[in-house]
Amino acid sequence: MNDESPSLAVPVNAQDHIQGLESAPVTLVEYGDYECPHCGAAYPIIKAIQKKLGPKLRFVFRNFPLTSMHPFAELAAEAAEAAGTQGKFWEMHDAIYENQESLGEEMLEELAQKLELDINRFNSDIKNRKFKEHVKKDFIGGAKSGVNGTPSLFINGERFDQNIDGQLLLDALSSAVV
Repeated sequence: MNDESPSLAVPVNAQDHIQGLESAPVTLVEYGDYECPHCGAAYPIIKAIQKKLGPKLRFVFRNFPLTSMHPFAELAAEAAEAAGTQGKFWEMHDAIYENQESLGEEMLEELAQKLELDINRFNSDIKNRKFKEHVKKDFIGGAKSGVNGTPSLFINGERFDQNIDGQLLLDALSSAVV
């Protein structure tokens, strides 16, 4: 690990939310905050790159809510985790980013209903903060990896320290495929 570009401290594992094949030649890990406008701007860029690279890319999302700046970020992360236990993490992840401008408790419950989650279970999980520790564990892993802002991206374990511009990120990912 060098000082210029920290490495991923927590390897991708079974606790992660993963899109793509384990055998994909390149893995992109994002530490994100659902309320962060920069993460919101990166969301469609990453979706487009996923579509373009297809089976060559494995994408992992980890929670890094910046609660001092974003009051609903932790709740949104817990909502995505709650949806995940009902098999709809990625649907909730996408829906939150696609409705980021109206993020709040009411919106998260509306999304849960639209996704046809067991709403009683979802509300209970949120009320009881069932996923608080999971979100905290993601956050600590990010901090150990040198994350101090969002979005923070890692390509095959090495931090991507450039602006999240579609072409720069695509070039970096494409060169990692080799």
